[in-house]
Amino acid sequence: MTMRDLLLEVAQTYDQKAGTGAGVAGQQVLRGVSSRTDLGVLAGWEAAGFGGKGTAASAPWIGVFDPQINKDPKVGLYLAYIFSTDLASVTLTLQQGVTDLSEKIKEKKAFLSHLERQAQRLYGALPPSLAEPWNHRPTFGGGERPESYEAASVVARRYEVLDLPAEEQLQQDLRAAENLLQRVAAADAAWRAAREEDQGAEKVGEPPQNSSTALVVPAPGGFKPRNSSGYVANIAAREQLKSQKHEELIREFGAYIVTRDYTPTNLRIHPKDLILRQSDAAAAADSPEWLVEVKVVRNGDPTAAVREAVGQLREYSYFLYRERRLATPHLLGLFSEDIGIYAAYLEDQGIAAIWRDGDGWGGTSTAAAWGMVD
Repeated sequence: MTMRDLLLEVAQTYDQKAGTGAGVAGQQVLRGVSSRTDLGVLAGWEAAGFGGKGTAASAPWIGVFDPQINKDPKVGLYLAYIFSTDLASVTLTLQQGVTDLSEKIKEKKAFLSHLERQAQRLYGALPPSLAEPWNHRPTFGGGERPESYEAASVVARRYEVLDLPAEEQLQQDLRAAENLLQRVAAADAAWRAAREEDQGAEKVGEPPQNSSTALVVPAPGGFKPRNSSGYVANIAAREQLKSQKHEELIREFGAYIVTRDYTPTNLRIHPKDLILRQSDAAAAADSPEWLVEVKVVRNGDPTAAVREAVGQLREYSYFLYRERRLATPHLLGLFSEDIGIYAAYLEDQGIAAIWRDGDGWGGTSTAAAWGMVD
């Protein structure tokens, strides 16, 4: 039996009104999923069927789990083929566990809103080229649990039962979904580690974000210096350690650039480090913004920093602007020290550069033309 055969069999035999007894055909099919080895899931992964306990589930489903990530659908991330309550469709979705959270957040609206916010955050960790083909928002039908599944979905792809794709296509989609799960799980783990690190730092006496040691820039565009302690950020499931110097550089530059009539923003723009807009209220709302990649030069050698800045600026310009049909941004590399001969190279590549220069800021001719440096 293939995954396609299984989905069809569940749709044809499941009967919510028949309960969950041992002799109920649809329930037997679901209980047998965990012992199946012919469903095409990755080696080492596990599948299981769920039709409710005591009371039959209004939306039966089949879970696909990577044991290295999570095996408990109550709390973690996993894949699921969830049927609509009328069994007319089934959706392959990357799910957040809802059961344990529902015990902690009793109010329905707050619970669903929390799941939706988490889903949006996790979706944002994926490269747009991978995420956008899976941006379907599922509908499973009325009822408390189906609504929870809808809110908890990070990415999804829907199939009509009467028009199920061939097994080959279903397997291709499952491979893509398995990849998305691994990427999202890596991002989630990184965020959790960062949060735990920040909380641990506060416990040992690190000044809070709004203390006198944090420079608060009066910029309405959404600039707030982050905690300077090391933290982990995830870009398309590639973890990068962002150092204290990196965040100090952003904070110092943010304080400086507002004096040049630019508004810096570093909130809710992941994976971008920083964007700038002209502060002039007369500037068009749809005018291009400045995309800034921030790099710390290590051991006096700017080579690696420049290479990384060029790669990321090009990547983000393409995926986060061009593919989304947004205005092409101006590209700017911000460095912790003079980059020497690489300044001319960046100018040739259409990328301006600014660097820390003693107590001030130096930059390339384009940065000077923009009025960012003298």
